[in-house]
Amino acid sequence: MNFITNSRQFHKSLAPWVFLPLFISALTGTFYRICKDLLGYSRDEVHWLMSLHEGEWLGDNGELIYVILNSLGLIWMLITGFQMFSKKISFPKKVTKGESKG
Repeated sequence: MNFITNSRQFHKSLAPWVFLPLFISALTGTFYRICKDLLGYSRDEVHWLMSLHEGEWLGDNGELIYVILNSLGLIWMLITGFQMFSKKISFPKKVTKGESKG
C-alpha cells in the first residue's frame, strides 16, 4: 500500500511538469499536420511548429533529452494513472460453482 501512496504523490507532483511538454508536442504536431495538409502551407512555412514539436530549439543534445523525457514522462503518467484508476474502480470477483458469495 505504501508503494501506491508514494506513486500517487509522485504522479501528483510530476504531472504538471510532464503535461506541458506533452501538450505542446500534441498541439504543435496536430497544427503542423492541419496547416500542411489541409490548409496548403509548405513545409518551410510551418517548420517552426515542427521545431517546437521536436524540441529543436534546445539544440542537438537538448532535443534528444526533450524527446526521451517526453517519452518517459508519458509512460510514467500512463502507468501511475492506470494504477490509480484501477484502485478506484473495483472489479467484481467471479464466483465459481460451490463457492458462496460473501
